Amino acid sequence: MHGVRSYVRWAARAKPGDYVIALSAAAASVPIIGRHLEVVAGFTALGVGGRRYLSSIGAGMTRARLRPGSAEERNAQRALTPSLLTEALGGVVTAEELAQPWPAHRDHAPFLKAPGQRRYVYRSSVRYGDSSGQLLDVWRSPESIQSPAPVLVFVPGGAWVFGRRELQGHALMAHLARRGWVCLSIQYGSSPRHRWPRQITDVKAAIAWARANVQDFGGDPNFVAVAGCSAGGHLATLAGLTDSDPQWQTELPADADTSVDAVVSVYGLYDWHDRSTPERDRFLEFLERVVVQRTQERRPEVFRAASPMQRVHSSAPPFLAIHGSNDGLIPVDEARGFVERLRSVSESPVCYIELPGVGHGFDLIDGTRTAPVVAAIGRFLHYAHQDQRHGRTTSAI
Repeated sequence: MHGVRSYVRWAARAKPGDYVIALSAAAASVPIIGRHLEVVAGFTALGVGGRRYLSSIGAGMTRARLRPGSAEERNAQRALTPSLLTEALGGVVTAEELAQPWPAHRDHAPFLKAPGQRRYVYRSSVRYGDSSGQLLDVWRSPESIQSPAPVLVFVPGGAWVFGRRELQGHALMAHLARRGWVCLSIQYGSSPRHRWPRQITDVKAAIAWARANVQDFGGDPNFVAVAGCSAGGHLATLAGLTDSDPQWQTELPADADTSVDAVVSVYGLYDWHDRSTPERDRFLEFLERVVVQRTQERRPEVFRAASPMQRVHSSAPPFLAIHGSNDGLIPVDEARGFVERLRSVSESPVCYIELPGVGHGFDLIDGTRTAPVVAAIGRFLHYAHQDQRHGRTTSAI
């Protein structure tokens, strides 16, 4: 009876687009063929539920790209990248490492190189849970590695409606695999077929799987970092700030370890709560209609709990945030505000790289900027790994 009343209330409030989203989610839930329709359902939901949000952003990005003198300005901004990276990591990464040159060559768009980089996929479609969608790829060097190797769990983006592992993060994982790391590129349940918090519960299940099983692939279960881009950055950040949170671990064993030793968020989103501007209001409307499938007015605690801005604390792990100053999808002020808040309480290093003139998704299209940023992430993660090892050794002594 309660379910019937809920459906009647939803039907009374629903707009035509909401019915389209519901039908796409239902199609993605059909046995056998549904999993093949999940991506289509995600595109449909994003196009319908996020139309107002995305259309205004796309127009603004186009105007900025076509502005007179923009090409010369972009070249000048690219030239600043090495000094920005060195300054951002100074005092955390060793001076010897920062003295190493940053990659400066012009390169192809990273998404064009992704198929070739998949040669580092050591094992594909490994299950990290009982659900059919809980899959990951293990990335590592084809040669023998010095075991146990540090581990990175990579969370792809996609507005919480895709969650696929086929394209994003390849440059970073190939870079780390060449340096002896084991990387786990995960796939997670996405909306509208799965409503929030399925995305974060899957991420936590993958981290727990890594802690329990990654040694079978040469990884060190005692050092597991997490990274992600866009929605993946939000999920990686939230996972890093909420280890052992019982509300998102109900399907895991009581002793499951979902803590992480470092977090990297690339153009991540940090606020699911504020709707003080028209842009923020449109974004929250998208979350309500497509991802959470509940209204903030009726369930404010759900949005607050999912907002990294509300979850900062002193025991947060080492953190690196990377954002572009021209990000039209997630404004740079949101990243700045989150970093400032985290720095005010965290006892661990919090590094922030702001790239001038860079927009959302730069790691898919800007090879010149992506290569040095990937190198910076590698140096930060190397610091976190070495610092943790030194701390363990000191503690043991």
